[in-house]
Amino acid sequence: MATYEEFTIDQGADAAIEIHLVNPNGSAKDLTDHTIAAKMKRTFNSDSDDTTTFSSIVASPATDGVATLSLTNTQTDALKPGRYVYDVEMSYIDSDSNTIIERVLEGKILVTASVTR
Repeated sequence: MATYEEFTIDQGADAAIEIHLVNPNGSAKDLTDHTIAAKMKRTFNSDSDDTTTFSSIVASPATDGVATLSLTNTQTDALKPGRYVYDVEMSYIDSDSNTIIERVLEGKILVTASVTR
């Protein structure tokens, strides 16, 4: 089950969210050969035109379990102020060549309006 977290992003500003993934025993999750994907939209039922994709990278060293999600100021400037939903998925290929996808984080994002544009 994914962890739930709420964030606030300022419209027109660069935004970055650093996530630390851990194993059930509390140790850092090894993200070697893992990919991270994250998207946000107004509602779960919004169409694909309403979807904003985060740039997602696994920090080095991957064994530290840290990933960074980011949006450029151009991306956040295009967002309308208000509440959004988001989720973050981690994927990897197992020893049987199956792609395993796990939702690791989900929640709501509040986009605050910008006066200086």
